[in-house]
Amino acid sequence: MITIRHSEDRGHFDYGWLDTRHSFSFGDYFNPSQVGFQALRVINEDRVQPSKGFSMHSHENMEILTYVIEGTLEHKDTTGNTFRIEAGSIQRMTAGRGITHSEYNASADDPVHFLQIWIDPDETNLEPGYEQRSFAAETAADKLVLAASADGRDNSLEIHQDVRVYAAQLEPGDKIELPVAPERHAWLQVIQGILVVHGEVLKRGDGAAIRSDKIEIECKSQAQLIAIDLA
Repeated sequence: MITIRHSEDRGHFDYGWLDTRHSFSFGDYFNPSQVGFQALRVINEDRVQPSKGFSMHSHENMEILTYVIEGTLEHKDTTGNTFRIEAGSIQRMTAGRGITHSEYNASADDPVHFLQIWIDPDETNLEPGYEQRSFAAETAADKLVLAASADGRDNSLEIHQDVRVYAAQLEPGDKIELPVAPERHAWLQVIQGILVVHGEVLKRGDGAAIRSDKIEIECKSQAQLIAIDLA
């Protein structure tokens, strides 16, 4: 079974410095029928103008993945981390018992485009933590690449929840499969391009909740996606 969350149905706000689209209820956007999926709570697609960004603000008890699609994002936090997240890189931040951080577009000339994915942790009040790595070269190989997992296997980011997050870049004609155990669920988010999934056409910005023992994905135009396997 597949349930599509169409791009144009997402919450949308344009603040000038920030253009943001929310797949699920977040901030000023509330839709009682869209309050997350399993442990997945937030998928925001953000575009931030040059030299602008989110000033210091706090989070707690959330696993936050930031996937930079275009441009460079600068991260600073109260644990002493200062990093630049380049296109193709994913950051995992464990807010745990509390962390304060800022995120700014590192460029004075070009916008930055990224996804923020929030996942409920399997334990509260964890030690705050931070990890990032580039997946650009691996995802360019026309396959699903494990980017985050509970055990950090295959050099993936280690996330405190029973989820597996995959990233891929595909070319027209590519066909890939993701096996999903019968008791589990999956969410697919199309970042760019057009895909056919179980006979349904998904375009840029579309998401889909999928319950099936196997997700079959066919690429119709150059595409980029995230797939999340959830308990």
